[in-house]
Amino acid sequence: MIRDGIGGANTKTGLVFEGKTDLATFLSQQDGYKVVGGKVYFTGELVAHLFKKHDFYRFLESRNVRWQNIVSKKLLPDDSIYVIVNNTLFVIECKFQRVAGSVDEKLQTCDFKKKQYQKLLAPLNIEVEYVYLLSDWFRKPEYQDVLHYIHSVHCHYYFAYIPLAKLGLPVPQ
Repeated sequence: MIRDGIGGANTKTGLVFEGKTDLATFLSQQDGYKVVGGKVYFTGELVAHLFKKHDFYRFLESRNVRWQNIVSKKLLPDDSIYVIVNNTLFVIECKFQRVAGSVDEKLQTCDFKKKQYQKLLAPLNIEVEYVYLLSDWFRKPEYQDVLHYIHSVHCHYYFAYIPLAKLGLPVPQ
């Protein structure tokens, strides 16, 4: 899969949008991967840490970062993964839509949310990438402007699939 959701779709090399499958479940099903208590191992080597919702704040607390002194309200990521090799937290928000609704406007908040995560992780010198994993609903022409906006503010989106390599994770043979 390449930028803007165009390209190949080898389900063994990326996170597939299924609505029910979270990142931990997906990774644990891939060859060479094992997920234990939010830690991601590839062929026995620790490669990442997973966080859902409040787990992210427990991570901050374990690193002596008091979020209340940095931002005024918690952001609760659907899924996030701190990839050790590139020192980057990828916040992954899954947006599945079948009819028009409030998700439309939520896509326009990525710049603000990314900046909030950057403020939270600045004391730890961890980079932040904000990624939407979108259902095919968002391929419609009326989403063209918001999809362009997402890229213009240096956030990312993929349709149905995120390549492991884009996250900096090892790709199974």
